Amino acid sequence: MEYTSGISSSPTTPTQVTKQTSAFILEASRNDTVHRSSSSPLDTGQHHSPPATKPPPCPCSAPISTSHMVHGFSEDMLEKLDLEDEAVEQSESDIYMRFMKSHKCYDIVPTSSKLVVFDTTLQVKKAFFALVANGVRAAPLWETKKQSFVGMLTITDFINILHRYYKSPMVQIYELEEHKIETWRELYLQETFKPLVNIFPDASIFDAVYSLIKNKIHRLPVIDPVSGNALYILTHKRILKFLQLFVCEMPKPAFMKQTLEELSIGTYSNIAFIHPDTPIIKALSIFVERRVSALPVVDESGKVVDIYSKFDVINLAAEKTYNNLDISVTQALMHRSQYFEGVMKCNRLETLETIVDRIVKAEVHRLVVVDENGSIVGIVSLSDILQALVLNPAGMTRKESEAETE
Repeated sequence: MEYTSGISSSPTTPTQVTKQTSAFILEASRNDTVHRSSSSPLDTGQHHSPPATKPPPCPCSAPISTSHMVHGFSEDMLEKLDLEDEAVEQSESDIYMRFMKSHKCYDIVPTSSKLVVFDTTLQVKKAFFALVANGVRAAPLWETKKQSFVGMLTITDFINILHRYYKSPMVQIYELEEHKIETWRELYLQETFKPLVNIFPDASIFDAVYSLIKNKIHRLPVIDPVSGNALYILTHKRILKFLQLFVCEMPKPAFMKQTLEELSIGTYSNIAFIHPDTPIIKALSIFVERRVSALPVVDESGKVVDIYSKFDVINLAAEKTYNNLDISVTQALMHRSQYFEGVMKCNRLETLETIVDRIVKAEVHRLVVVDENGSIVGIVSLSDILQALVLNPAGMTRKESEAETE
């Protein structure tokens, strides 16, 4: 295990500790024990309560890494389901829900991974550059005074800062250049500070799905309740990919053969989109006002020609071009840091099975639903899919989940 740390209460490890600017990078094997200094908390005190109904205790299976999966492992992982099936015969419709309830968040954590953590005293600008340099989209925030994790810094923060303080290409964004993370949080959150939503390693993956969707978040830190260390950040994509590894070994629910239209999966009204000549600052305003994670780029005929996601915005930091947000989306997308294969699409008459397979293989966060002419009609997100696969069979509809968050 290796820490690169600049926090005042640096972790105590037998390995080398190198000073860095108020950020530290954790490259850890999940079987390692991470030690903090004695002033660190035993518990962050910020763990949100999981759903009232907890899955029954299950025999532990060997920890796995999905990056080192072999076919034989899936039988071990499915033993839990077999034990439940022997005890009580249930319909196939809730097989994925039971799978999620039978496995812990620890099962989904890679054997080794890199986690970037920022101290809240770090300058905002340096933090965003660090996200780009390390190829990550978010980082837990550590507050030295409280000796605990207090939040997450994500690309959404970068967008909110640019949206709030950008004036023109001639005026430098002082707040981005000079503010520390803690200053930004105080100004932006003001009286709306909320505890960090996180989860423990021994909580079920079902609890993680429930928490992600209920709280309308895209990243869920896994925090060790004993050491107070952040172990991993769970996402919709990681969870769905984990499930997909074992789908072929499980009975297939009938709804997997039904179409998006029949299952009413996705959003098909009031879709937020932009045009090729839309200025970046306008796109950022739509991100903030509509709270969406991607904007399809639609030409004059209504056809989808590209997509501008929140992740693309971080390229402004990578290219250091965030002082001119009057350029068009098309100009900005010419600087994509990664190869772009094109917009991933689908239509409403395709089956859920097809949709899940496509979105997992493409490793994207959403599919744009188009008609026979290629015109946009809707969006299907990873959140929509997990809702349909896991929460709907548990009797938790999207409307009920949203009502609980209001």
